[in-house]
Amino acid sequence: MFTFALVLTDPYKIMTKRNFILLFFALSLAFTLAAQHESQTPQAEIKDTTSLHQEHPVAAEAAGHEAAAEGHGHAEYDPAGTAIHHISDANVYSILDFVRIPLPMILYAPDKGWDMFLSNKFHPGHHEDGHAAYNGYVMHHGSVYRIADPSFQQSEAEVEGFEHKIEERDGKPIDVYFAKINGQDLRLDPRTTLDGGVLGGGITSFYDFSITKNVMSMLLVSLLLLFFFTRAARAYKTNPDKSPKGVQNVLETMFMYIRDEVAIPFIGKDKYMKYLPLLMSIFFFVLGLNLFGQVPFLGSVNVTGNLSVTMIIALVVFVIVNINGNKHYWAHIFWMPGVPVPVKILLAGVEFMSLFIKPLTLTLRLAGNISAGHIAILSFIGLIFIFGKSGESLSGGAIGTAMAIPLTLFMMAIELIVAFVQAFVFTILTASYIGAAIEDAHHGGDHAHAAH
Repeated sequence: MFTFALVLTDPYKIMTKRNFILLFFALSLAFTLAAQHESQTPQAEIKDTTSLHQEHPVAAEAAGHEAAAEGHGHAEYDPAGTAIHHISDANVYSILDFVRIPLPMILYAPDKGWDMFLSNKFHPGHHEDGHAAYNGYVMHHGSVYRIADPSFQQSEAEVEGFEHKIEERDGKPIDVYFAKINGQDLRLDPRTTLDGGVLGGGITSFYDFSITKNVMSMLLVSLLLLFFFTRAARAYKTNPDKSPKGVQNVLETMFMYIRDEVAIPFIGKDKYMKYLPLLMSIFFFVLGLNLFGQVPFLGSVNVTGNLSVTMIIALVVFVIVNINGNKHYWAHIFWMPGVPVPVKILLAGVEFMSLFIKPLTLTLRLAGNISAGHIAILSFIGLIFIFGKSGESLSGGAIGTAMAIPLTLFMMAIELIVAFVQAFVFTILTASYIGAAIEDAHHGGDHAHAAH
């Protein structure tokens, strides 16, 4: 993650198309959602299961009968469920709900061992629901589950549908999912989530080490950044006296701004070079992911809106800050000079908690802002289906479209600004934390107090 900025550590060898067409993005997003929700009618669902799964006639027929049994009206549009689905991670990379790129599945169950295969073994369809079980695993809404019933021994089977129930465990409601296979409702185990139960996860019967949509997006963005930075660095080497242009000019402008307005003021002119690769890596990595997530026809990814991703970046900052903290830094946390002893004891507790609050705020601020923007855009696009009653009312759909396009354009413009602002805020806070940790005792700079 932090490798591509290493080519820029020399301030004299730094580098740099047009703005995104917001209307094109808004219409692309509208077409994406329209494609995904036009199949909510039972007739369309029957057609979808028949055409996509002709090699699985049992599953297609079962899904068709189940859809037909629901009636002949249009299914009700669920804006909350749609928004959550679009910002969540998945084990398949979907583009416009037409192209599904399979991703590597790497699963481990202590009682079974390792399973490695591609996610197309599940035959994912609408909303990334798998129409087939493979080696005791199924896919529901893009996430992998394991069939908990030990009597189920089929290596491959048709999945006829999924059911969601709420059960109580230790006095708390929990979500439980079932897969209908061979006419039976089989309970599913979610993947292990090491969150200590805080977010509703815990240790289950298997672990998921798969390459998900978010992981694939991070790899793609890292490779793109590496390409642009390497290309710009090569241009500086081959044409040192030529003024930068194009991408080289853009990268140089941002690089110089972060160096001169963030790194040097907060860390110091004599110390900033040591931490410049970290700051540049964080800024361009977060910015690249934010901008990549703005493009709806590239999968509408929400990487920086994922708490796991932002938490890892914040933990890297936390470790680097505290490893490099000097005596003066630790003294101001545990035993501040010139403060009465009773107050020292009180402040020491507050300062100690602040060590962990800082990475927590970094995590939540970035994830919350990016996710909120995605949800707002999806909510505005959802007006098309709400006013159009999921296809029943043409005039209502036209009114919803007339409202959705300007609101979505406005929100996407705001999101474009937020993409830059959040990358900058994350970087400047990182610089301020580092500056406070390595500050000499005789300086007492304002930025250290601001960091605290």
